[in-house]
Amino acid sequence: MSTVLSKWMPDRLAGRFALLLACALIVANVLALLVLSLERARWGRDSRDNRELERIVALVPVLESVEPALRPAIVSNASTRVARIELSEQPLIASTADNSRSRSLQERLSQSLSPRRVYVMAGAHRVPDNRRDGSQGRDSRRPPTQRPPREIIGVSIQLAIAGDESAAGAEKSLSTAASPDARGGLKSGGWVNVIARSEPQSQDQAAALLGDRVFYLILGLSLLSVLGVGLWFVRRLTQPLALLADAAQAAGRGDRSARVPEEGAREVREAAAAFNAMQAQIARFDAERTRTLGAVGHDLRTPITSLRIRAEMLDDELRDPMVRTLDEMTVMANGLVAFARGNAQSEEVQSVDLDELLRHLCQERGASYTSGKAQMIKARPVALLRAIGNLVDNAIRYGSVARVSLERSTDSVIVVIEDDGPGIPEERMEAVFEPFVRGDDSRNSETGGAGLGLSIALSIIRSHGGTLTLHNRKPSGLKACVELPVTE
Repeated sequence: MSTVLSKWMPDRLAGRFALLLACALIVANVLALLVLSLERARWGRDSRDNRELERIVALVPVLESVEPALRPAIVSNASTRVARIELSEQPLIASTADNSRSRSLQERLSQSLSPRRVYVMAGAHRVPDNRRDGSQGRDSRRPPTQRPPREIIGVSIQLAIAGDESAAGAEKSLSTAASPDARGGLKSGGWVNVIARSEPQSQDQAAALLGDRVFYLILGLSLLSVLGVGLWFVRRLTQPLALLADAAQAAGRGDRSARVPEEGAREVREAAAAFNAMQAQIARFDAERTRTLGAVGHDLRTPITSLRIRAEMLDDELRDPMVRTLDEMTVMANGLVAFARGNAQSEEVQSVDLDELLRHLCQERGASYTSGKAQMIKARPVALLRAIGNLVDNAIRYGSVARVSLERSTDSVIVVIEDDGPGIPEERMEAVFEPFVRGDDSRNSETGGAGLGLSIALSIIRSHGGTLTLHNRKPSGLKACVELPVTE
């Protein structure tokens, strides 16, 4: 499961934050939609209930105030498409239903129509038929009695006896009818029955709202606004992290001048400060090491020169071995000075035409060059010239010839140096980049120096954000590839 999630999860922090915001907004809007649909249904139901109660409370006194013969006409006119009103000798609703809504409606009607008896049934029901005789004023628009359960409000209210009785007599008769002694034999003014049903709906509230274009418009606007603000905030939050990552990559390539602005959240500022402090300490260590190597190499030259002068005074038999040893020591001392000079990074970075730089380099060293298009890169020209020059010198020294070409890939340039020499054994291909390691184990003046050329070249190329790789050619020869990023 985690593998599937990680496959579809955005790689960047901003993408993950946007996905989180979008999911949270969609879930929140859908939940709000469900709550709204429930509240909308409740509001509609309460509105219908209040409307029907007002009609019933207004209708009952009117029916009681007219002659029984006029009541059917009033009932027929009072009936509507969703509310059926009829008169009967027996109540259609025999007792109040056992639910909170029915009891609440019964209490409200009883307060307004007291002391009349009121029975209420509200909810999803089929309309019962408790009448023992024919009803009066039956509405011709009444739906069939056999219907599936639906939301209804059924009300049965006892009417006062009609006639020329006074209001006091009517109240008395109602009071008598409501007493325990008036069971069955007491003649009243009958019952008025009201059956109100809900409006038919083709779909429920939530589905109706989901199909509403307004909902999608609100959802889209909320997503755009919140995601816009959120992504702007995340960009400001993650930009210092991106700068820190770039600086860390530059530091990994050997660039000790890379620093990170100490801005943003406190945690980010603390990380940037720690990185800058680490870079400063490493830079001081590298500078001290470079100065030490340079000083050692420089100071060795004096005693080596003194020993060479004294060796020249010896006989040939003793002089030649000593001179060869001193020559090797001179190569090593010069190599230390060159290594220290090559690792110094005091030169400023500037725009360099790599094609022009390689052309002059090959002309000076007698190497062939296959020109490419003009390629502008950001580099330290003297250091880069020294690194590629070491590779060209090695090709000429060990392979008798050097062929240089310039190629361009999608986002980098590749400098290729080929020779026809013996190559390097595969097991030593990585080791030759270490300081003082040579492809040729001897250190004579004819075949090279102390084994620092490739190490210096690798260090300089890495500080430019590039890579240096070596490959043996078939049937013989070595191929060195320098890949540098294009920063136009």
